[in-house]
Amino acid sequence: MKKNIRLSFVTLGLSFLTYTSTGQINTYPFEVKISGTGNQSIIFIPGFACSGNVWDETRILFEKNYTCYTLTMAGFAGVAPQKDPSFNNWETGIANYVKDKKIDKPILIGHSMGGGLAMALAADYPELVSKLVIVDALPCLSALMNTTFKSNENNNCDPVVAQISALTDDQFYQMQKATMPRLLADTSKLNQVVEWSLLSDRTTFAKMYCDFSNTDLRTKIATIQCPSLILLESYFINMESSMKTQYQNLKTANLQYATKGLHFVMYDDVEWYNQQLTNFIH
Repeated sequence: MKKNIRLSFVTLGLSFLTYTSTGQINTYPFEVKISGTGNQSIIFIPGFACSGNVWDETRILFEKNYTCYTLTMAGFAGVAPQKDPSFNNWETGIANYVKDKKIDKPILIGHSMGGGLAMALAADYPELVSKLVIVDALPCLSALMNTTFKSNENNNCDPVVAQISALTDDQFYQMQKATMPRLLADTSKLNQVVEWSLLSDRTTFAKMYCDFSNTDLRTKIATIQCPSLILLESYFINMESSMKTQYQNLKTANLQYATKGLHFVMYDDVEWYNQQLTNFIH
């Protein structure tokens, strides 16, 4: 995301299925890797079309003292898709997982669309979350590009699904290859991030792009109660008033701006990013 702000067309323990005490199957819209040890837990939520591996370097900072749950959402980065993906269904799925597994007040860390999911969950289930870290996500990305934006209650994603599905594999690859350098300055990571999107299910990709583009959390975040660290890419300092307006209802927000790089802050401004997280979480 720069001046031309764009959303990227971008031990494996429990997969999708677990059983309740009554023998019913609970299906979660993600795969999860559980690592580390500690009474306090951290849940890592990756961004659009990304693998949970985007958090590998971050997770290493905390595994010695925290139990880490690293998600990869269904249909992204090679994980099998599920029917009817939606932002609300994914948020509910994460909340249900936290409750079913009795994860006591985890810290949520989300990037991009994963940051949106973390915000929504902390707003709708404030009793579940102890701290919130948002990495370069906004309550309403579309409002940054269109100041009069309002969510459509009957949003139809079929045209977007048809458009994305009609692309050949090479066309889709070329689109992703052209998009990612606008989001990621670290060229050593570009091929990996593009590959994650190529491994993503096209229908999930299109539906979630459409659904998230229609998401507006600006009012909802007023119910968030936990301390909230917002790490924004360096360019957004030039739009500081817009950033403050986006987050004006989140009274616990601490907005910080990276010193360099683009949307993948964890890759592009590593030292600054690590210091911010360490100071906030420990």
